Amino acid sequence: MATGPARLVLASSSPRRLTLLAQIGIVPDRVTSPDIDEAPARLELPRPYAERMAREKLAASPEPDCFVLAADTVVAVGRRILPKAENTKQVRDCLTLLSGRRHRVLTAVALMTPDGRRVERLCETVVAFVRLSPAQIDAYLATGEGEGKAGGYAINGQAASFVRFLSGSYSGVVGLPLFETAQMLRGAGWSIP
Repeated sequence: MATGPARLVLASSSPRRLTLLAQIGIVPDRVTSPDIDEAPARLELPRPYAERMAREKLAASPEPDCFVLAADTVVAVGRRILPKAENTKQVRDCLTLLSGRRHRVLTAVALMTPDGRRVERLCETVVAFVRLSPAQIDAYLATGEGEGKAGGYAINGQAASFVRFLSGSYSGVVGLPLFETAQMLRGAGWSIP
């Protein structure tokens, strides 16, 4: 039987989440990469989709006697869930859609405690992009930064220059709302250094 405080496991393959946690002094004892099907269900809306993905990542990462933290970030325009852009065409399609308009970034966070309690939060941030010229989109595509990112952009990179308005959690748009996550961990009994 382990002694001392319960360990923290991050159930995420996102290096950004690990970096964000380190920013507030949290270094997980272990990181796992949950293997789940991330396809939205037919007619699934953004909020329930983000919450379901966080729960499924948590369920796919059973770690007895540990705190397990999972999250999922979704970029949505209205009821439409934008993909995690896998290639330059998808990045271009996302940026063209986001150009000159507002969108929502929803990050669901799920925490399992050592005694089996589950705590969940959803952080919603509104982001507005300036109108992007074809040259701006081409220049961003050349960076390769948008590939593998929800909505085809990384707000913590060169896409920061596209953001004319943000209301909510900047770190939530990056991939993990730090205030909400720290509050969840404290409330569940995990002591933050």
